[in-house]
Amino acid sequence: MRWIGTCTDIHEAKPVAEAKELLSHELSHRIKNIFSVVGSLAALTAREHPEAKSFATRFRERVASLGRAHEFVRLHSESSRPVVERTTLQGLLASLFEPYPAFEIGRIVISGDDPIVDDRGATPLALLFHELVTNAIKYGALSNDTGKVVITIQRQNDDIFVEWTELGGPAIMAEPSRAGFGSKLAVMSVERQLGGKFNRDWPASGLRATATIAEHRLARGS
Repeated sequence: MRWIGTCTDIHEAKPVAEAKELLSHELSHRIKNIFSVVGSLAALTAREHPEAKSFATRFRERVASLGRAHEFVRLHSESSRPVVERTTLQGLLASLFEPYPAFEIGRIVISGDDPIVDDRGATPLALLFHELVTNAIKYGALSNDTGKVVITIQRQNDDIFVEWTELGGPAIMAEPSRAGFGSKLAVMSVERQLGGKFNRDWPASGLRATATIAEHRLARGS
């Protein structure tokens, strides 16, 4: 019976979005340069101290791994998000944890189902688990020499249930009074980008976090 149309002027919003994208690229470029510089300094130092060559080589490998992980955990637009070959959730987590000695020596344990993941789910998941492992190293189970993290992945009907449990770390006296920016960003990435649910409990034995995500949101065509 009738035709209705609207026209929205986005001229002012467009330059702001482009400026933010440029700033994000520049910041990422500088961070990756820092990783490269640190690796080069380690190599130069090893030349002066041959006895430290083995340590320097391993250190450079870890710095390079951090550089690769950085591409997952920085903010992306649709055009800048990394191209991720179809992988699995356990494979993604292994790549993300590779720079950390705790993973190499078995203090981060991953078990259970192994759903397919591509670039649709990789970045928000990487943000979440990067934040969890960083906090565990700073304050939680990986901040001492004995604690460990157990990650269990279960397929429940059409959902993927992931449980993060910290054991053997410093006793938790109470739930933190506030969440940092990184934690808020990680939760938002799962809840808004993947439509999932994320919860944290704070028993004295260590943080227990759970994420429930629809499996079809992890990869296209899954």
